[in-house]
Amino acid sequence: MDELIIWWQHLPENISPVIFEIGSFKLQYYGLMYVIAFAFTFFLVMFRIKREKGFEISSDQVKDLTTLMMVGLIIGARLGYVLFYNLSYYLKHPLEIILPFSFSNGVTFTGISGMSYHGGLIGVIVVTWIYTRRASLNFWEVADLYTTVIPLGYTFGRLGNFINGELYGKVTSSWIGMYFPMAPGRELRHPSQLYEAFFEGIFLFAVLWSIRKIKKPQGAMLAFYLIGYGVVRFFIEYFRQPDSHLGYIFLSFSMGQMLCAAMIAGGIFLFLYFRQKESRQSV
Repeated sequence: MDELIIWWQHLPENISPVIFEIGSFKLQYYGLMYVIAFAFTFFLVMFRIKREKGFEISSDQVKDLTTLMMVGLIIGARLGYVLFYNLSYYLKHPLEIILPFSFSNGVTFTGISGMSYHGGLIGVIVVTWIYTRRASLNFWEVADLYTTVIPLGYTFGRLGNFINGELYGKVTSSWIGMYFPMAPGRELRHPSQLYEAFFEGIFLFAVLWSIRKIKKPQGAMLAFYLIGYGVVRFFIEYFRQPDSHLGYIFLSFSMGQMLCAAMIAGGIFLFLYFRQKESRQSV
C-alpha cells in the first residue's frame, strides 16, 4: 500500500507532456486531449440527432457548427483570460495577446499561455448564436443538444491540464496529494485537475445525459448546464491554487468562483424565464 501511495504522489513528476518531438516540433498530450474532447462531443451529438427525435439540424450543420465552436472556444478562452485574469498586463503588452512572444524583457518565445474556461464558454455561445441565426436554426434547441454532451469533453481537457502539471491544487497533508514539478516549493498538493475531470466531466455529463429526455421547457438543458457546472466548479475552486497575481478577488472567493457564481445566477434566471414562458403559452 505504501508503494502505491508513493507512486501516486510522484506520478506528475514521471509523466512527460510531450508525446514525441521532431526537431523544434513537439506534439503534446494537451493539444491531443482537446482534439479527443471535440471528437467525443461531435459523435455524441451525431448519435443524438440520429437516435432521438425533435432536432431540426442536419449532419452537415453539426460538422460546420462543431468546427466553428472550436474556433470560438480558442478565441474566447484567450480573450477571456486577458479580460478576467490579467487585463492590466495585456493593456501594456497588447501584442502578447495574439503573438507567442514576450516583449517585457527583450523578445522571448513563450507560446500562447493563459486560457479561460468562462471566456471559452462565451466564445462558443456567441458563434453558436451567430450560426443558428444564419442557418435559420433554433438556438435554444441547438444549445440543449450540445450542452448535454459537452461536459464529457472536459474530462479530457482536465486530464491534459494534469499531464501538463498546470492548474494544480492547494497544499495538503492528505495522502491524496501529489508533487507537481511546476508548483513552488516541495509540498503535496491537491490534484485539482483530476477532481475537475471527474466532477465537471463524468459526473456532470452523467447527470445531464440521464435527464435529457425528461419533459421540460426548451432551453432548460442549457440552464441546468450553467447551474451544474457553476456549482461543481465553485466548490472545487476551494481545492485549487488561485492565480498568484490575482489571489482572492472578493473576501475568500477566487476569480473562478466569482465567474461561476455569475453562471449559476444566469442559469437560474434562464430556467425561471423558460418556466414562465411555458406557463404563459399553456394558458
